[in-house]
Amino acid sequence: MELLVAHIIALWAGFLLDKLLGDPLWLPHPVVAFGKSISFFTKKLNHGKYRILKGAVTAMLLIATTFIFFFLLIKYSYQISLISGIAIETMFVFYGLAGTTLVKEGKAVFHALDESLEAGRTQVGRIVGRDTSELCEKEIKAATLETLAENLSDGVIAPLFWFALAGIPGMMAYKMINTLDSMIGYKNEKYLLFGRVAARIDDFANYIPARITAFLMAICSGSQRALHFIFKYGNAHSSPNAGYPEAALAGALNVTFGGAHLYFGEWIPKPTIGETQRDFNKNDLVITIKIVRRTEVIFVILLTSIFVVLAF
Repeated sequence: MELLVAHIIALWAGFLLDKLLGDPLWLPHPVVAFGKSISFFTKKLNHGKYRILKGAVTAMLLIATTFIFFFLLIKYSYQISLISGIAIETMFVFYGLAGTTLVKEGKAVFHALDESLEAGRTQVGRIVGRDTSELCEKEIKAATLETLAENLSDGVIAPLFWFALAGIPGMMAYKMINTLDSMIGYKNEKYLLFGRVAARIDDFANYIPARITAFLMAICSGSQRALHFIFKYGNAHSSPNAGYPEAALAGALNVTFGGAHLYFGEWIPKPTIGETQRDFNKNDLVITIKIVRRTEVIFVILLTSIFVVLAF
């Protein structure tokens, strides 16, 4: 019971720290170390024969190493004292969440568009993995809102889901999985083979969280159309997961997302999600941010309730 109470304290403390601080640039972040380790193995192994095998070994090695490292870190932190264990857990819950940064980046794109189209293209390029040099204003706004929906799952709900299942080791292993996918999980000539297994692992890790995210978004939006869109368009996306939160947001806003996008010089076809073709506006961003923030809070409350039930 004592350990579950400690998890609850760490969960809320880390969540509140994310709300207060976001991801300050001056603070070292474990994802940076994850990225460097992925880059090291990619440069060494992503060439020649057996690239699928080499990519699979790289992904599994990095994920397993991450889980074991944080398992030992948390174990020995609690052996030192309850306070030190809670402090370390809190720190990595904070590191594992990206909700505040997500909202900040979304706002920054819309603010940049007030300056110029080129500024908006540059800003949205910070949060999407596609070529933004030729996007029009409507496409920039759509990309921003799509990313807010998808990254609510990847950056908040999924890390918390894996925290609930496997503590900080599970949360940080998920962050490694997600970083692997964001760096080598592309379906282009460079990464198609080497990143194939990493992409499939990411699909598995996000399967349940993406659907939880979508249904919570629908509930928090109060929109029956959002719920309808989840069932109608959730599996229409080329990704097995991204379509669900995007469909929920498309329904809540009554807009259309999707269509072909340019990734590293290649046009990748994607289905449309939604029924109404219209321009996007700042009110769409305001509504989206409200849905994002409500979804975060509701899920933290749900996890807290589960921990309380298990504790007592």
